[in-house]
Amino acid sequence: MGLFLSVAVFLTAWGGLSDGAGAAQPNLQLAVKSAILVEASTGKVLYSSNPDVPLPPASMSKMMTEYLVLEAIKQKKIKWDEKVQVSEYAFYIAKMPDSAGVYLNMGESHTVKDLYKAMAIVSANDATVLLAEKVGGSEANFVAMMNKKAKELGMKNTSFVTSTGLPVEDLGPYAPQSEQKENMMSARDSAILARALIRDFPEALEYSKIPELAFREGMPNVIKKKNYNWMLPGLLSYYPGVDGLKTGYTSAAGYCFTGTATRDDMRLISVVMGTSSELKRFEETKKLFDYGFSNFKLTKKVEKGAAVKGFETAPVKNGVDLTVPAVTSKEVNVLTKIGEDTKFTPVVTFQDLNAPLTKGQVIGKVVFKEEGEKDSDYLQPEDVTKGGVDLVAGQDVEEASWIRLFFRSIIQFISNIFSSVTGK
Repeated sequence: MGLFLSVAVFLTAWGGLSDGAGAAQPNLQLAVKSAILVEASTGKVLYSSNPDVPLPPASMSKMMTEYLVLEAIKQKKIKWDEKVQVSEYAFYIAKMPDSAGVYLNMGESHTVKDLYKAMAIVSANDATVLLAEKVGGSEANFVAMMNKKAKELGMKNTSFVTSTGLPVEDLGPYAPQSEQKENMMSARDSAILARALIRDFPEALEYSKIPELAFREGMPNVIKKKNYNWMLPGLLSYYPGVDGLKTGYTSAAGYCFTGTATRDDMRLISVVMGTSSELKRFEETKKLFDYGFSNFKLTKKVEKGAAVKGFETAPVKNGVDLTVPAVTSKEVNVLTKIGEDTKFTPVVTFQDLNAPLTKGQVIGKVVFKEEGEKDSDYLQPEDVTKGGVDLVAGQDVEEASWIRLFFRSIIQFISNIFSSVTGK
């Protein structure tokens, strides 16, 4: 038994030996329970170790709370400047010893924006439950929303019981009636959530990148706290390009971190779970970022507004013109490994097009497929099928008159007869 445990610990620490995506992975010597590294625009997995094992994510759960709050703002269900009265539950959380928070007091009101900043920057549990109650009516309702959204996003190894990531046993009279005692989430699911958050609500990064929070600014009882993400500018583990995203810690989870950074227009998302200390989670993240940025790059395949070779036009029905120029809606990039000659094949799908068409109208999609790649090389299978760049019409195509269509059909009819007679 002792030998088995020793081998298990060895394999966990030497993450490169565990299951990963695609080709053989480097041995990064990660001291983690699980980890994943993803290029955000393509969803390509660059490294993984036990990525689908559900583990307690602690406050990384708050990324889902952030998503739902930002969604509620977008849907105009709540407003940034709307004030929220401190509830008894939030006040209870604020008084908990050793709980991250901004010490909300009964009788206070704070704007949604200030509460969101407290949650995103210093992981304030009291601000988080207050926002959950505001959006969901109760934390129980909000948690149901969290689990529903997780399914919608394709998070297959996630289950939430609290909005904060706090263990159920810490919530006293406010503990939910649940056999599950901790939120559970895999490293892959955490990356899926992080990617969805910054894709659907890029403004989330404007808050997560703030190194220090001043809560109740301008008041005598102002609170100033550093961001728990020490990889931001001016903090202990600063790493160039980092602008998010969320730390987490409970005794069951260990020290976790979902990070994101950009360099040369490439964004990486990393997750480490179950590290041994506050500093260690950033040291392991640095290993992932160093590997990703030094070994991979985005390479331009087609300029914005240019045609894809071999697919320059798309057929059009009932138009003055029988085809329409097809051009890219934006620059097309592919992820390549530095120093390797990777082969890509364009896969183009056109819609069934009927005139009239307007210039700039979406008419299809192009995906550059890497030779030998598999769905498992990606964060989610749909990254292959739904990826790529839209193709748009390069010019207007007017609808043809009935006379033109009539003579065109006669010409086509005669052509078909001639072809059948000649056997061509």
